[in-house]
Amino acid sequence: MARGLDHIVHAVRDLDAAADFYRRAGFKVGARNRHPWGTHNHVVQFSNFFIEVLTVGEPEKLVGEGLPQIFGAANRDAIARGDGFSMLILESTDIEGDVADFKTSGIGASSALPFSREAVLPDGSTTTVGFSLAFARDALSPHTGFAACQQHNPAAFWKPDYQQHANGASGVLGAVLVADNPTDHHIFLNAYTGVRDLHSSSIGVTAATPRGDVEIMEAVSFRDQFGTVPRLDGEGASLKGLRLAVPDIDALERVLRAGGVASNRQTGRLVVPRETAFGATLIFETPGKI
Repeated sequence: MARGLDHIVHAVRDLDAAADFYRRAGFKVGARNRHPWGTHNHVVQFSNFFIEVLTVGEPEKLVGEGLPQIFGAANRDAIARGDGFSMLILESTDIEGDVADFKTSGIGASSALPFSREAVLPDGSTTTVGFSLAFARDALSPHTGFAACQQHNPAAFWKPDYQQHANGASGVLGAVLVADNPTDHHIFLNAYTGVRDLHSSSIGVTAATPRGDVEIMEAVSFRDQFGTVPRLDGEGASLKGLRLAVPDIDALERVLRAGGVASNRQTGRLVVPRETAFGATLIFETPGKI
């Protein structure tokens, strides 16, 4: 079964400043959350997808195997290399099945790793949300994290009040990775997403998942498509861009301008470049108009 996009991790040194950026860009930003192994985050939520803005708030807790290492320490190392997108997470409806699938495909990197944390509800009360993660590994891309995530209390997590953004952003269209040779990652992308028929073109290779595309393209194609040059990490496929849907590019531009957020028009899109967006590139599109 093909897996749709669930969330993307935006790893940053200064969580407060990054959260302020997202607010100024017209997003509703959730409360600060804490993981048992010392990472802290804010969630920017859409319908069935979210951006996890994350830092290592308590590095002394990054001890032990499992999530402290494969999630916590990996994001610590990503931050040391520079702010930006560090992990792509796909939705799981059967985490043990995905563990088995990843193992059979030769990309498995973990067993199912469960955890829970406190979450603040829109009315200010708290509840507990739970997740299980299964990690995959692209041997050619050691600096990029990949996983599937199954939620155990989704009704407590997904809240329409958190999905109303002043900039009009309504959902995810895709995640964009950059690699010197996109086709080198074809087999991994197929196994990871579960999309059997990938689309190859002069731009790169794309898996059209049930929720958003996963694209791998060359740096020159990224520049031509989005008008900004990605900072390359030097090894394999690096997660560089997030494509989001908006109904009105002009209205979005006014919100960004009011928040002091620099953006550029490019091929029908509005792009907030990595220099502004804490190492990430945010790409806004009106579906059907590109």
